[in-house]
Amino acid sequence: MTLKCIAVDDEPLALDIIEDYVSKVPFLELVTRTENAIEALQLVQAGGIDLVFLDIQMPDLTGIQFLKIANNKAKYILTTAYSQYALESYDLNVSDYLLKPIAFDRFYKAVEKVHNQHKSNAEAVPAPVPAPVSAPVAAAIQPVQDFIFVKTEHKIQKIELSDILYIEGLKDYISIFTKNERVITLQNMKKMEETLPSTQFIRVHKSYIIALDKIESIERSRIAICGKIIPIGDTYRDEFFKRIENRNI
Repeated sequence: MTLKCIAVDDEPLALDIIEDYVSKVPFLELVTRTENAIEALQLVQAGGIDLVFLDIQMPDLTGIQFLKIANNKAKYILTTAYSQYALESYDLNVSDYLLKPIAFDRFYKAVEKVHNQHKSNAEAVPAPVPAPVSAPVAAAIQPVQDFIFVKTEHKIQKIELSDILYIEGLKDYISIFTKNERVITLQNMKKMEETLPSTQFIRVHKSYIIALDKIESIERSRIAICGKIIPIGDTYRDEFFKRIENRNI
């Protein structure tokens, strides 16, 4: 059983060490390494990550804050130079606490413990009952997150996906327009497009992503959402209308 893991640290050298150690362990697969705690949090919330190597002292979001927000979405091994956080971290059910500089044998002991827990849990889950032959075959359903976190000027803000009307990309930031407010965040459109579930959102222009269920009307190459007229770009036109037809709008 392979554990899909990510490494989160604001020090590139620390990430280099974790990446090197992971490459030496057959049952670990490094999905990504990042200095951006918000990006890592969104990955964990989206699901599919088994283990997170998490630094504590980071500028935008501390490891302790990360743990409280992520809410047991994965297993965590804290990697830090500060021992004073050990007690609080164990209260948050971390799997292990590694003090820098991290020796490989100590690293291996920590990940082996997580691996054994995963194997035990997998063996305890009963095998699924096969569907009757006559039942129609359905497409695999992927779990969908129902909110995202974005960094604003003064805080990390949670936004419910059901509240989002559309997203507008500007030069150095994007604006997320919800039912009640406009949230400004320093994030690019491509990253936001990758974060949002494609079943609910679609990019219709280089500067706009919209919520499909918030469309009020479509006239020629313009979409109306809550009084806002949004253009459909030539690059996105065919895919947009294909999606619309499939949804029988």
